[in-house]
This record gives sequence, structure tokens and C-alpha cells, in this order.
Amino acid sequence: MNSFKNYLLLIFSIGLLTNCFGQNTSDFKPSFKKSKQTTHKIPEDQNYTFGYLEVLENRNKPNGNRVKLPLYIFKSRSKNPKPDPVLYTVGGPGYTSMRASMYMEYYKYLDDRDLILFEQRGTQYAKPSLDCPEWAQAVYESNLRGFDVAKTDSILQTAARECNERLRKDGIDLNVYNTNQIAADINDLITALGIEEYNLLTISYSTKISQVLLRDYPEKIRSVVMDSPLPIEVNYDEESVQNLLETVSALLQDCEHDKNCNTAYPNIKNRFLNYLEEKTKDPLVVEVENPKNGKPEIVYLEGKDLISVFSSANTGDVPNIPFEINMLLNNDLSSVKEKLSTLFEEPGKGTGLGMRLSVWCAEENPFNSQEKIKSETSKYPEVMGLSPAVFDDEICKIWGVESVPKIENKPVKSNIPVLLISGEYDELTPVKWAKSMANNITNSFHLIFKGWKHGPTTNWSNPCAMQAANDFFNDPGSKPHPECLAQTKSPEFKLK
Repeated sequence: MNSFKNYLLLIFSIGLLTNCFGQNTSDFKPSFKKSKQTTHKIPEDQNYTFGYLEVLENRNKPNGNRVKLPLYIFKSRSKNPKPDPVLYTVGGPGYTSMRASMYMEYYKYLDDRDLILFEQRGTQYAKPSLDCPEWAQAVYESNLRGFDVAKTDSILQTAARECNERLRKDGIDLNVYNTNQIAADINDLITALGIEEYNLLTISYSTKISQVLLRDYPEKIRSVVMDSPLPIEVNYDEESVQNLLETVSALLQDCEHDKNCNTAYPNIKNRFLNYLEEKTKDPLVVEVENPKNGKPEIVYLEGKDLISVFSSANTGDVPNIPFEINMLLNNDLSSVKEKLSTLFEEPGKGTGLGMRLSVWCAEENPFNSQEKIKSETSKYPEVMGLSPAVFDDEICKIWGVESVPKIENKPVKSNIPVLLISGEYDELTPVKWAKSMANNITNSFHLIFKGWKHGPTTNWSNPCAMQAANDFFNDPGSKPHPECLAQTKSPEFKLK
């Protein structure tokens, strides 16, 4: 029985794989070329330039393959824009940045300066895009086979092997799809565009990119915003389960400290954790209809699966979490069944999954203690069997990419102005990580958005974090204090 959380992680699909081979020339220089064919339809009133940055796939092979990376340069709404643009790239690894291109009207940064939206190598609209439809199909098949762990592991290992062999056969060098090369791509772009000074906006995984840029290419960086920062020195896979349980406990303790919430859901923290432990020993049996054939499927859910009532929630869902937990404790499984029904959806194309594997297996897996991961998997009775690892060690052995140097697991030091932004209930990149970074990034400020989860600057229903980021870009020497910040308080939890 695999964790429902892990299914959500595994099912990620987008785009088509394209190869782009270089011409035989040793004097290659990165270049930006405009294109009329964009990745998305952009609103007519938006002023922008679209094109591709062309760089070497492997910088040690000047006669080798080239990759093409799409980007938008959105023009500022200001009549007198500031000269230093913001470069924005999203997290993942393996996710596309290009979807944001359709929503630039909501981005406050354009009130003051241009914004460059950059696609990382190996992701959806890059050429090539490292698709793994084999992986998406394997997840789909494992769902239909009753969520058996041994079978799922075998299916996923086969999928990883098939995808790896196909990509390598297509001439793709999987060893150069990593954070260091993305940082070098961005530096090449800044040079190709003739930009003298710029600002960085990064989120989640891409904050690792900004850390590498601060270390290796600091000369033209004016300021950096790291939303939900992931320190490069953190061994994510060793502590993700601990972070999840700590964050769940913090939210439920806040409910207990709230008079109305505690009255509605008394002692909810202990009751929920005890429930998870109970269901780990005696799994919850759920019958869910397979939407493809209308037949009932029996699913057995343990604590590691049921904790998804928290882990699958976003910031907008936070006020409802105690209510949803209470439904579960009262055996109201309507929400659980709704989530389970998505497991039977047709598989996607696994776009960017190969990029995710290359990054994780080169940068995270080599520094993991497999003993600690094994210990963490069996350490917590509430979620027994929930592995903290994004990819199993065996998957990374199959993927077979080279480990990055040890420096990529060491903290980055910098005195360039940095704003760290955290969500209070973010279990993926917890507040404590951003706090630890301040010891090495000495000219930094830290904002914590109470009641929020991962990615505060992407909270469309409340753009306060985006406002804070924009204020910082306008004045990197001061900690931003937008008026809206005082209004971000502990959530008003939904009551019965």
C-alpha cells in the first residue's frame, strides 16, 4: 500500500520530448533568438518578447548537442521602468515556468520593472524535454493493481530503466541536467541579453538555483527573493517525514489554542495521531468506484496514506483541515473517496520526470544516509512505512547519473541582499530551514506568513507575499513591511 502523498508526487505529467543536436563548431556562443511561435496564448494587452536561449548541453563538449530554452521578457507597465529586471523560474525540479506567462496581469513586479520568465533545461517546453511517459504509465498500472508495494516498486524500477535507456539512446546526456547547469544557463542568458544588473525570484527547488548563482555568478545579481527556500546543504530525503509530522502537530496545536476550534474539535491533535497509528495497524478499508468501468475497487489505507488530509492541502485549504480531520475521525469518508478517484485517471506524459530524476539522483541521493532513511521509514508509528525519500535508492542506481561534487551539499555564503519567505505550515520547506540560512546569507531578511503553506508568493487569493517581494526589489536594503502583512494571522478554522 503506497502512500497517497507519494501518488500525488508520482503523477506529474506534461509535454513532448524533442531532441536538439548541435552543429560541429568549436566557437559556439550562447545566443537568444526571438520567435513568433510562443508556448502559450498571451493576453493582447501584454507587451512582451518571446524567444529561445540556445546553449550547449554539455559545456565540456563544444561540438556536442545544444539545448533550446524558451523565455518571455515581459515589459514593465511603468512608463519609466527601473533598469534591473526580475528573472523568475519555478520549482520542481522538472516543472515548467511557462504557464505563468498567461497571468502576468497579476504580477506586481511589472509595475516597476521588466520580468523575465525562464524555462529550465529538461522541463516541459525546453528542447529537449525529459519526458518519462513510462513512469506515468507505471503509476497508473500500480493503482489498478491494488497498491501493492512490492509490485509497485518493481513496476517503477522497470519504468525508470526503460525511460533512461530511451533518453540515452536519443543522445541525451543525463549527467548535465542539474542545478549547476541551470545556473550556468541563466548566467549565459544575462550575458546574451547584455543585462548589467538583475534580480532573482525563485521558489522551492529553484531557490537552490539562486544559491548556486549567488556562489558562482554573483557579479550582476542585485537582490534575490527565495520563496519557500530549500538550502543546498539540507538532506531533504532524511527528514521529510519528520517535517511533515512537526507541521501537522503545529497546526493542530494552534487549533487547540483557539477556543472555538478546540470546542468544536477537542484534543484533535492526539486523537488524529492516535487514529493514524491505529489505522497503520488495522488499515481503513475504503470502497471506491473506478470511474473507468464503474466497478468498485477496495483500497486499504494506513496512517501514511491518511495523513494526506494535511499534506495534500494548500494554503486556501488550511482553515478546513481540522474539519476534514474530524470528518475522518467520524468515519465520513466522502473527501477520501473523492481524492482516491483521481488515482484512476488516465496517465499523463511524465513530462520533466527525467529532469526530476537527474537532479535528485545527482544532488540529493548521493548525500543521503540510507540507514537514516530506513530508520525514518519505521520510526514514527503514526505513519509507519512512509519513506522520506522522493526516489528510492534503487531507482537512482538505475538512473545512473554522476554525483555532483561535495560542495553542492555545503551552505552558500553571501552578503547580497536576500529576502527569505516562508509559510508557517509549510511541511515541504519548513520555516526552520530559512532561519538556518540566515547564518550564512548575512544580508538577509525573513518573513513568515502565518497560516500559510508552501509558496506564499503564488497565493493568488492573497497577493501579500508578492507585494512584499516587490517592495524588497524596490528597496533591497530594508525589510519589507507591506500593510497586508499585519493582517496575516492564524487562520479562522472552519467549525462544525
